[in-house]
Amino acid sequence: MSGKVILHYFNGRGKMESIRWLLTVAGVEFDEQYITTREQYEKLLSDGSLMFQQVPMVEIDDMKLIQTKAIFKYIAEKYNLHGKDLKDRVMIDMYSEGLMDHMEMIMKLPFVSDPKSQLDSIQSKAKERYLPVFEKALGAPVYLVGGKLSCADVLLLECTLMLEEKFPAILADFPNIKSFQGRMTQIPSIAKFLQPGSKRKPQPDEVYSKTVMEVFKFTLPLP
Repeated sequence: MSGKVILHYFNGRGKMESIRWLLTVAGVEFDEQYITTREQYEKLLSDGSLMFQQVPMVEIDDMKLIQTKAIFKYIAEKYNLHGKDLKDRVMIDMYSEGLMDHMEMIMKLPFVSDPKSQLDSIQSKAKERYLPVFEKALGAPVYLVGGKLSCADVLLLECTLMLEEKFPAILADFPNIKSFQGRMTQIPSIAKFLQPGSKRKPQPDEVYSKTVMEVFKFTLPLP
C-alpha cells in the first residue's frame, strides 16, 4: 500500500468533500481514485476493501477506512485538530455532527424528486436551528472550541460556503459567522484550496448524479 493517502470516491463532493477539506487544512497531500463505473465499485467489493459495502474509503497508515465520521475523526486526532481534552472533543463532535447532518441535506439535492421543497427546508433549518448555535458560539472566540483551530471550524466554513452557494444572503443576520468565514479564508492552505484548479470539487452536476446512480444501480429521482 502506498504511503500517500488515497481517496476512493466519485469525482464530486458528496461525503468525501469534508475529508478533502480536513486533509488540506492538515497539510496532507492525497491522491484520488475516482469511481466511474459499476465494475470499479464491484472490484473494491470483491477485494474486501469496503466494510459494509460503502464509500467513501480512504487508504491511510496501512488501513482502508470507511464510514465518513470515523475517517474524519481519525484525521482530526492524527493532526491535532480534535481538541486538547475530552471535554473539548465532545463539544467539537457535537458541533461537527450537527454540521454534517445539515450538509447531508444539501448533498441529497441532486437525487430528490422535489429539490425546491428540499431547498426551502434547508434554508429554514439553517436560519432557525443551525446558524444561531454557531453565531452564539462565536460571540467572542476566534474558534469554536478551546481557542484553537479544530475540525469543527473546518466543517463550519465548508457548510456556510455551501449554504451561500444556494442562498447568497443567508449570513446577513449572522455577523459573527461572517467574520469567522473571513478569518478562516485567510489561512494559507484554505485560501489555496478555494482557488480554481485545487482539489476542491464544484457543485454537483448531472454527470456526477448520473454516475452515482449508475454505480449503485439506483433510479432518479429518489422519493
